[in-house]
Amino acid sequence: MTEEQWYQIINVDLSGVFFGCRYALPELMKRGGVILSTSSLAGVMGVSQNAHYCAAKHGVIGLTKVAALEYARHDIRVNAVCPGVIDTAMVAEMVTGHPRLRDRLIAVEPIRRMGKPEEIGEAVVWLMSDYASFVTGASLPVDGAMTAR
Repeated sequence: MTEEQWYQIINVDLSGVFFGCRYALPELMKRGGVILSTSSLAGVMGVSQNAHYCAAKHGVIGLTKVAALEYARHDIRVNAVCPGVIDTAMVAEMVTGHPRLRDRLIAVEPIRRMGKPEEIGEAVVWLMSDYASFVTGASLPVDGAMTAR
């Protein structure tokens, strides 16, 4: 990959989370709250030929853990959701022109299908809710058992 490709992914996927936290935390410190970041399946395992994406998403998990430790006393919970392969427009664009790629993505999923966006949304709603009030510093895989291997 080029340096430009490296920095583009790092700047969006990792620095974006850092700066989002940096600007949200002073306000949240006044009243408590929740920060929920999006990592990825690639944040908890390696994905060949995606070093920049894996590094960024692993970094999101690291930021999540540190922020959870540093801000717990301010009644701020900090977590991350780690989606697997989800049937989104981005995935559809990625597999366009590669008819066997979609089948390969599904074949590696233990659950034998891609996740649905609403399945990620349901995990997000739970992590943001009071039902998850004792959950902080966690990175929740929502990945059809990919990380269970």
